[in-house]
Amino acid sequence: QVQLVESGGGLVQAGGSLRLSCAASGSIFSIMRMRWYRQAPGKQRELVAAITTDGRTDYADSVKDRFTISRDNAENTVYLQMNSLKPEDTAVYYCHGRDVRYLNDYWGQGTQVTVSS
Repeated sequence: QVQLVESGGGLVQAGGSLRLSCAASGSIFSIMRMRWYRQAPGKQRELVAAITTDGRTDYADSVKDRFTISRDNAENTVYLQMNSLKPEDTAVYYCHGRDVRYLNDYWGQGTQVTVSS
């Protein structure tokens, strides 16, 4: 069983930066596709960024050129560097992983990001 634990959320002013981390337990992180989702109050959860097992990345249009997803397989951790934050980035951010061998899905508990104007 894999557990995902996010950290790094908080309150920041518009234009500021935060870096989210998601640490995975277990030994299969290197074969997990990782994603960051977010959910704002009253809205559906949306995909923010994704990274494959070999490091290919993809982003939602709303965060392209501002957010960067990366992974460190030695540390079993995926990161989301968020720059030029906007009030509309305010949401709970969730880490998600899917192992490519058994296609099991794992979710973190979420971390709150609040961007003040």
